[in-house]
Amino acid sequence: MAKDFLLTPLTYLPGVGPRRAKALAEELDLYTYLDLLHYFPTKYVDRSRIYQIRELRGEMPHVELKGYIRDFKEVGEGRKKRLVAYFTDGTGTIELVWFRSMPYIRQRYIPGQWYLVFGKPVFFNGAYSISHPEIDEESKAAQVSGGLMPVYPLTEKLTRSGLNSRQMRQLLYVLKEACVPHITETLTPEIIERARLMSYAEAIEQIHFPVTKEGLEAARRRLKFDELFFIQLRLLGMKRDRKAASPGLLLPRVGDAIRGLYGSLPFDLTGAQKRVIREIQADVISGRQMNRLIQGDVGSGKTLVALFSMLLSVDNGYQACMMAPTEILARQHYASLCEYLAPLGIEVGLLIGSTKKKERTRLLADLSTGALKIIVGTHALLEPVVQFAHLGLAVIDEQHRFGVVQRSGLWQKGEQIHPHILIMSATPIPRTLAMTLYGDLDISVIDELPPGRKPIETYHQSESEMYRVYQFLERQMEESRQAYVVFPMIEESEEESMRTLDEGFRRYSEHFAHRKIVRVHGKMKPDEKDEAMRSFVSGEAQILLATTVIEVGVNVPNASVMVIEGANRFGLSQLHQLRGRVGRGASQSYCILVTGKDLGEDAKRRIAIMVETNDGFVIAEEDMRLRGFGEIDGTRQSGQQLSLRIANPALDGAMVQYTRTLAEEILSEDPDLQLPKNEILRHRLHEIYYERPSWSQIS
Repeated sequence: MAKDFLLTPLTYLPGVGPRRAKALAEELDLYTYLDLLHYFPTKYVDRSRIYQIRELRGEMPHVELKGYIRDFKEVGEGRKKRLVAYFTDGTGTIELVWFRSMPYIRQRYIPGQWYLVFGKPVFFNGAYSISHPEIDEESKAAQVSGGLMPVYPLTEKLTRSGLNSRQMRQLLYVLKEACVPHITETLTPEIIERARLMSYAEAIEQIHFPVTKEGLEAARRRLKFDELFFIQLRLLGMKRDRKAASPGLLLPRVGDAIRGLYGSLPFDLTGAQKRVIREIQADVISGRQMNRLIQGDVGSGKTLVALFSMLLSVDNGYQACMMAPTEILARQHYASLCEYLAPLGIEVGLLIGSTKKKERTRLLADLSTGALKIIVGTHALLEPVVQFAHLGLAVIDEQHRFGVVQRSGLWQKGEQIHPHILIMSATPIPRTLAMTLYGDLDISVIDELPPGRKPIETYHQSESEMYRVYQFLERQMEESRQAYVVFPMIEESEEESMRTLDEGFRRYSEHFAHRKIVRVHGKMKPDEKDEAMRSFVSGEAQILLATTVIEVGVNVPNASVMVIEGANRFGLSQLHQLRGRVGRGASQSYCILVTGKDLGEDAKRRIAIMVETNDGFVIAEEDMRLRGFGEIDGTRQSGQQLSLRIANPALDGAMVQYTRTLAEEILSEDPDLQLPKNEILRHRLHEIYYERPSWSQIS
């Protein structure tokens, strides 16, 4: 590929200029000609046929017409004022209507001149009209008609800067004409022939301006293949490099701590828990750094497995830490670990933002000397002042709350040899799920719930019928059960979030005047929050109202109902985590999702998935289908990355497998892509990833 030309800044593309280039960079991360070439359309509209006005019938999709404007007329007054153009092609007349930019429209389009008009016709009061149509001069027919027209996803800011889908098409047309002669092949002839792929240059041309539906599908297949294949090469290479370059501490001894914990448990571990512990043991005696993800549904016992792993470190003379995303979860883990380890006389430290100075000083001193073997904390563990004497294993819980850069900070806490890394996630986030599809992480699955757990029954309820929810809650409390009620955090306004919670507290207090109700939110002082939680955990309070601070980390076996108000404002992973707060005891538990009547399609799908299944792995897969997935090789945690513009591992599973097998085959023969026949692959990998910091080694 003619790299120098394709890396030309977009400022120099005719029709862009500094202002639009700045907007494209800020909104879409598009900086160069190559970036824009890989900004693919999300859909296409068929403009292969020009209709005559007399052919218009009933409700039709978007149509293209060719004719001229007979004259203009302004209709209505004030805010109802509109500009109407009477457009004819000799077979009939249709009204073109604008409600804004009227002086510009009258100046821009000349009566009597022939134009191409595109839009959706609406039949009203005996006549057809098109509001705010796309209009092009007849001379531009080659650019705007004759086939499938691309539609590009745009933001409001881009639209304000004068870049609508039509202008984007025009920019891509100019860019395509300029760039196609400079585009060279990215795959070897053998791969192209074996996979029966279209050429790269033709695929770029056809994805933006397809001639036929068959050509478009062939282009999509080729570009998906490129994305997935080069990511496979990248990740497989990094996995090999990591295993070769990252020696691991040897933790072979199973000593008093592990045996003591196992002997003190009042229950037996599940088969899945035992299997995962064996997998971890194999890692820590292999001589290579462990980089393992534990996937387990809410309540499957991941924390106990993590504790056994931490005690492996302790039994071998090293320290262990557990990092949680919130203080409330860190406190919960601290309490849980203290309860398990009290019979063994092993101290656990807690380091969070609100830890008092005197206690913090003691903890830091004991960590640096090795006197303190186990500590639980939040991101406070990442501070430079936190120094371990011999950190052997780090557990990261609910990893989707941490940025990759933050996790790398924990990785660096070891000495010459990095500590083993163990990650726990109940519902794998898009980035992790994408990585597991490519197999860069070692993965353990806890696919078994402790005996006696019953599936949570989930229901969808309309806000207009909340009386049903109140009646149900009352029946549960009459049976001495407790309930959570969660309200959404409204990103646009923290004040509005608090008003929502306050209004909910007033409403529930009126309906349950004879019950004790407490509330918890992020702005409360730690002491106030602890008192509210203590009241609920002890059973003194029957209803806990909260924002999503209780998404993780609260364990109250007597709580049998989770009501989620404004459930449409939550993502699938959040809904599943919240639901997992109940179902901790032997009683049947319930989750009630409350929404208004007007739901978007994505919200309807999320609610339906929650009602249909309790399986966290199914939910994670669906979450990726709906939201996209995180960067495989970057720091962004959700949404598409530059090198994954068109492929979707959740939908393109067969191609994921095919490209992985092919990449493994090529690397097994030529690990560094040094053979002459693979030179083109090596250069393309460098072109994609040059000067980009890699975070993929940080689980």
